[in-house]
Amino acid sequence: MYRKNERKGNKNKKSELSEQPGDLTVKTYINWFPGHMAKAMRQVREKLKLVDMVLEIRDARVPLVSGNAALQKDLGQKRCLIVLNKVNLADPQQVKVWEAWFREQGAPFIFVNSFDKTSLKRIVKQAKAMMATKWETFARKGIRHPPLRMMILGVPNTGKSTIINRLTSRKVAATGDRPGVTQSQQWIVLDKDVELLDTPGIMPPKIIGQEQGLWLCAIHAIRDEIVGKEKVAFFIIEHLKSINSPELQERYQIPSLDISVGEILEQIGTRLHCRKQEGELDLLKTAAHILLDFRKGKLGRCCFEPCPRTEV
Repeated sequence: MYRKNERKGNKNKKSELSEQPGDLTVKTYINWFPGHMAKAMRQVREKLKLVDMVLEIRDARVPLVSGNAALQKDLGQKRCLIVLNKVNLADPQQVKVWEAWFREQGAPFIFVNSFDKTSLKRIVKQAKAMMATKWETFARKGIRHPPLRMMILGVPNTGKSTIINRLTSRKVAATGDRPGVTQSQQWIVLDKDVELLDTPGIMPPKIIGQEQGLWLCAIHAIRDEIVGKEKVAFFIIEHLKSINSPELQERYQIPSLDISVGEILEQIGTRLHCRKQEGELDLLKTAAHILLDFRKGKLGRCCFEPCPRTEV
């Protein structure tokens, strides 16, 4: 529905990523849609008939690529609320552009910060509003409507479990700073009127291209080990350099970003004392620091995916 610019992917569902961080060449073949995700997708399809609505959790920094077009086809007429999480890590100006675009599409959506409970309460409020017409039919018959049953799904590491835990004010779903923490489906009672079905993170069957795959690597929807921390860190620094990130400069005390990405990595490694015994840059250690800082928001707020609409 929202993938107007999507191109056909490789029939084998694999993508070749290659880049040169400094003098390092990384070439990785990635199976984006492993067997366990295909199984999880089948389980989601089976349970759809048990719920009134789907909450699709996406990452606000990649609003379309972190969605799953295949799921949209499966939903049919099922109500769906797109929840764009991690808005606290996204460029505020770009968020405004995306908000305008989603309104134009007529799709129910909401931008949230999973660590802000007030922000999260708006999810339930909007979900209930979407059920108002159906619930009115129960009211006319003098019958109390049944609990709102919602399935919560999305790509790995978009914050599904954190959202559930914050909404319930208790740890009922496992969380972690890595993709794939949730391993199975489970029903969670939010209150007497709302029940949630938590599901494991599911990658889309196809990734549009190399750059889009790297966006998903950067937000940690794809495990670092699959592509390599060095490659992901190189991509992040390249992006932050392109937007002249003041936070990048300040964090690592880089005098100027008017140098190559390799030189920036060299300066960061020196600043962090990431050197091997023979004195050369320890790129892996440097990359690990960069990824940790970026994912904690210490390198500033940004959006990777450009909006089809360029103005608010």
